[in-house]
Amino acid sequence: MKYTDVVAFFYLGLSGAGCVPEDEAYIPTYLEAFPPLPEKGTPGEKTGEPASAWGSKIRPIKASVITQVFHVPLEERRYKDNSQFGEGEEAKVCLDIMQRTGAHIELSLAKDQGLSIMVTGKLDSVMKARKEIVARLQTQASATVAIPKEHHRFVIGKNGEKLQELELKTATKIAIPRPDDPSANIRITGTKEGIEKARHEILLISAEQDKRAVERLSLEKAFHPFIAGAHNRLVQELSQETGARISIPPPSLPKDEIVITGEKEAVALALSRIRAIYDDKKRKTTTISVEVKKSQHKYIIGPKGNTLQEILEATGVSVEMPPLDSGSETIILRGEPDKLGPALTQVYAKAKSVMVVEVTAPAWLHRFIIGKKGQNIGRITQQLPRVHIEFTDGEERISLEGPTEEVEQAQAQIQEIIKDLLVRMDYTEVFIDQRFHRHLIGKNGTNINRIKEQYKVSVRIPQDSERSGLVRIEGDPKGVQLARRELIEMVQRMENERTKDLIVEQKFHRTIIGQKGEKIKEVRDKFPEVIINFPDPSQKSDIVQLRGPKNEVEKCAKFLQKIIADLIENSFSLSVPIFKQFHKNIIGKGGANIKKIREETNTKIDLPTENSNSEMIVITGKKSNCEAARDRILAIQRELANIKEMEVTIPAKLHNSLIGSKGCLVRSIMEDCGGVHIHFPSEGSGSDKVTIRGPVGEVEKAKKQLLQLAEEKQVSNFTAELQAKPEYHKFLIGRGGANIRRVRDRTGARIIFPSPDDTEQELITIVGKEEAVRQAQKELESLVKNLDDVVEDSMVVDVRHHRHFVCRRGQVLRELAEEYGGVAVSFPRTGANSQKVTLKGAKDCVEAAKKRIQEIIEDLESQVSVEVAIPQRYHRAVMGPKGCRIQHITREHEVQIKFPERDDSAPPQENGEVSPEAEFVPRKCDIITISGRAEKCEVAKAALLALVPITEDVKVSYELHRYIIGQKGSGIRKMMEEYEVNIWVPQPERQLDVIKVTGLVANVERAKQGLLDRVKELQAEQEDRALRSFKVTMSVDPKFHPKIIGRKGAVISQIRKDHDVSIQFPDKGDEQQDLIVISGYERNVEEARQSIQQLVAELQEMVSQDVHLDPRTHARIIGARGKAIRKLMEEFKVDIRFPQPGSDEPDKVTVTGLPETVDNAIDHLLNLEEEYMLSVTETETLAAYMKPPSRYGGGPGGVGGADDSGGPAKGFVVRDAPWNAAGNKAPDMSSAEDFPTFGTGVAPKQTSAWGRGFQGGGGRVFKVR
Repeated sequence: MKYTDVVAFFYLGLSGAGCVPEDEAYIPTYLEAFPPLPEKGTPGEKTGEPASAWGSKIRPIKASVITQVFHVPLEERRYKDNSQFGEGEEAKVCLDIMQRTGAHIELSLAKDQGLSIMVTGKLDSVMKARKEIVARLQTQASATVAIPKEHHRFVIGKNGEKLQELELKTATKIAIPRPDDPSANIRITGTKEGIEKARHEILLISAEQDKRAVERLSLEKAFHPFIAGAHNRLVQELSQETGARISIPPPSLPKDEIVITGEKEAVALALSRIRAIYDDKKRKTTTISVEVKKSQHKYIIGPKGNTLQEILEATGVSVEMPPLDSGSETIILRGEPDKLGPALTQVYAKAKSVMVVEVTAPAWLHRFIIGKKGQNIGRITQQLPRVHIEFTDGEERISLEGPTEEVEQAQAQIQEIIKDLLVRMDYTEVFIDQRFHRHLIGKNGTNINRIKEQYKVSVRIPQDSERSGLVRIEGDPKGVQLARRELIEMVQRMENERTKDLIVEQKFHRTIIGQKGEKIKEVRDKFPEVIINFPDPSQKSDIVQLRGPKNEVEKCAKFLQKIIADLIENSFSLSVPIFKQFHKNIIGKGGANIKKIREETNTKIDLPTENSNSEMIVITGKKSNCEAARDRILAIQRELANIKEMEVTIPAKLHNSLIGSKGCLVRSIMEDCGGVHIHFPSEGSGSDKVTIRGPVGEVEKAKKQLLQLAEEKQVSNFTAELQAKPEYHKFLIGRGGANIRRVRDRTGARIIFPSPDDTEQELITIVGKEEAVRQAQKELESLVKNLDDVVEDSMVVDVRHHRHFVCRRGQVLRELAEEYGGVAVSFPRTGANSQKVTLKGAKDCVEAAKKRIQEIIEDLESQVSVEVAIPQRYHRAVMGPKGCRIQHITREHEVQIKFPERDDSAPPQENGEVSPEAEFVPRKCDIITISGRAEKCEVAKAALLALVPITEDVKVSYELHRYIIGQKGSGIRKMMEEYEVNIWVPQPERQLDVIKVTGLVANVERAKQGLLDRVKELQAEQEDRALRSFKVTMSVDPKFHPKIIGRKGAVISQIRKDHDVSIQFPDKGDEQQDLIVISGYERNVEEARQSIQQLVAELQEMVSQDVHLDPRTHARIIGARGKAIRKLMEEFKVDIRFPQPGSDEPDKVTVTGLPETVDNAIDHLLNLEEEYMLSVTETETLAAYMKPPSRYGGGPGGVGGADDSGGPAKGFVVRDAPWNAAGNKAPDMSSAEDFPTFGTGVAPKQTSAWGRGFQGGGGRVFKVR
């Protein structure tokens, strides 16, 4: 990986002017104007410079925040898909590294598709980020090492410990094939150095386990390079020649031992050769020591030690470097005496190949030197990629490091930029209290961004964590001062601002803000200087805070108060009790009724859900609108049912006592009186009127009870409470309220049981005169006491009836328990052959339950079964949706209905068609059984038969069938939904004049009538179509057709519209081009024909006359977009046709119209020509003197025109171009040979100033009637 550390990054294709303005007279060189692309050497290619001058360690810096840029060449990039740069894996990896290390990373692409990565942050963070970037964004090297399969387990070690230790020690990833994998290759992934270490260790482990010869040779570490040779070539040759494996520890591993493995003879041969090399070098070599600055060691080592290998290869001298983490600067050169000199020269050359220079520049100027997105510094690093430029935060120095020549060039360019910036840039600092900082910035940086853009400056406001008030402004001197003044003015305004709190109910906050903040945005736009803060919804606060200039805050507060007042006015709410069965009628089909009421009264109307027990409809809006909506809803209810509304006068002071605790008293009256609605006026209104609404008889009953209760309250009101278990309540009330009614009738007291919603489920309230309440309380207490005395009793029930009580999961038993105070009824187990049934519970409840069981048994014994034969195909229709119709019959008539099993073997009826002649023969699957009392079974049977669909034929002509069906069946589908029937239309090929309607009797009758009405409509439409089909053909000369049609069809469209007819003109290919066909009602057709004849007569009176006008005046006469000529044609009622470009007679203009109007128009045209020609002559004369001749030999009208610049254009000029070199010749731009023309010059065609609309010959003609 090649690292080029710069402070900023550059984008693909980024270019721009430098900071120093260029001299207009300066002529650039060819290389300056067209700089060559940087040449890129391949890895391992010998160059005069090191492939990377930095090594793997960055020189430490003093400052806490640094910026560095790393470059990953294209061939080393892990992710190379550039289709979505900035959105792929590279961006995700960088985001992850940023979160883990705290450093800031930016990516960009270089021109060579390499990756530039800029990292900014603290030194430690940058180092960590750099390490992860190398590992995750650069492709890792990999190598394989083959050892016998049986040795793999020794590499893994016990529980994988050896393998983990090896990976940790060498910083690599080692993949060992699975036992069932035949491969013996172990793959090592990581850095080159780590791979070498891991390979060495694995081979050592294998050698130890190898049964063949293993030799360990301890030789001084200093002589290992001579045995390995440059780039390990010598040891590889030895291995190939001898067939032995030779493991030499890498330079970073402090081991002297060389391990040789293989066949004994091969090992012995390799051992002797290595000893010979060692002995030879030991005898011939000597050493010298030199001192070189520690900072230059990395240049001698080179990337991955390549430079040391190059010196060894070139001179045969080994260079021994001290460890990078040691403080030693001594370098030892080992080799033959005559070669030490050249090697030392190379060492010094490599050490001095890089220089370090510091450039002084004010710290605040650094980011301007870098430029936006690294623009300025990017140009330098692109030209000089081997120069490392480092900016240190807070210090007035810039470090440059790299090859001497390139560093000097970079230094000169940076100093030039600094010099220019110091002339053009300035800065100032202003102290602003930290509490104003966020207001200066504005929402999403609105305020500060506006100042930056307006004054072209940079404003740096410290973070809240810095607790500093110092704001720095940098940029153009004039812009800096203006920005400073505006910031100070903003602060002064803020110091003079005021804060006001508005009390707004939290329920209105969301409405004021609006959906996605749209409404509050309008308020903020109206009062831009006022900041409006709403409390967080979780705070449950009503305070809305306004802050800004005093006057603006007051205006904004008044505006908001008006909005709030409107909201309060529109939030009036009232509830209307409407019987549940009428809710669907109020909603209407598809919500039509409720939508209309909402729109016309401008209210919000909420209805309870279908499964809710509530009957209240809530209306919200303005009070008057709500009342209007209520009246309309009540009117719908009155129309649908015999509903009476009555007002009762009861003193307002008694209202609360009549309503009772949580409405228990008034609720008991409403329940007693068949669900009437009793409405009391709102508290504090002072009204005595109580409204009762409901069925006529029940309203009278409720009125009587209400007045009686009010009288009792006025005379003497007494209340008592009684506790009773909830399961006793139903028994105390009795079936249909019989028990409690008897107590009430005897005592005159009102007894109120708790509703399911009440918390106190055991509390029974008794209201009335004291004496009556005491008596009722005594009776109830006696009943409850008896209920508390639990007894056990039994009765005999025939076994054949047991199933009725226990079937359906014991539903009958559950109903008995609920109705009779929780009495427990136990039937014997199935198969016990016992008739004894045990009852356990309160004595009265047990007696009542026994009585009820006896009644049920009597019903069962008197039950009969009646069979009803209904064809199976109608069973589903009889049941209704989810069996609702059958459930209604069984509940109403107290019978059981059983449907037979379905028989699918019956032949299906095609399209539901049933032959009326076919006799119905009942089958088993058609028989429905009804069980119950004889009289009730008969009634239920009649009800079932009434639900059987009937099929009737409606005579409808075959020709009308498709109109009844409608587009995609929409017509017939609508009728089926509306009348709840099935309509069958025969197949078209059968051509039958009948339509079958199937459904319930009433629905079929309605559908028949609807179908007949539709037939009448269609027949009327057919008759109308026949009348409209009257046609007349008239002959008109084709030359008049365009004029009859008119411009864009205006004339003919008007005729069609006026007479409601269709007019067809002949097509181009028709034989009879003079025939026009008019169709429609006979009278209208005749009137249209007369209109066309009248128009033709007028056209026949018209004449055409030619007038010759100078072509140079045509454009002026026509005017911009034909405006002038249209006005002229309208004024004189004529058509004027100008010649086409290239016409033989370019001056001939044709005028068409009535003789008198044509003459007037021609006179006017000739006058215009005379007027315009004076102007044309004057312009041409002036142009002849003003314009010099063209260099192509033409005058003002010559080919190519005149050169407005007064001479040939200079063009783009560069110095030292390739064509200026000796032997080269620049092309002659005036040479016809070098630049041939594309044909001969011709006089330009005269174009029409009209465009396509104003053409001569066959062009379109403008006409005005």
